[in-house]
Amino acid sequence: MNANVGGIDRILRIVAGLVLVVLAVTGTVGAWGWIGVVPLLTGLIGWCPAYPLLGMNTCPLKKNT
Repeated sequence: MNANVGGIDRILRIVAGLVLVVLAVTGTVGAWGWIGVVPLLTGLIGWCPAYPLLGMNTCPLKKNT
């Protein structure tokens, strides 16, 4: 499992996930807000299971030359 979520992508996922979870906890958006756990976790671990399926990678790769 290689990291495939880059810096800005990670920050946006964490912020969006936190906002959705907080809105769910306060009852503002209801139970659907708990879907924010997914972007929160993928942002924290730096790996998104959908990216390999879509052929995406926002994490810069370092080449050893």
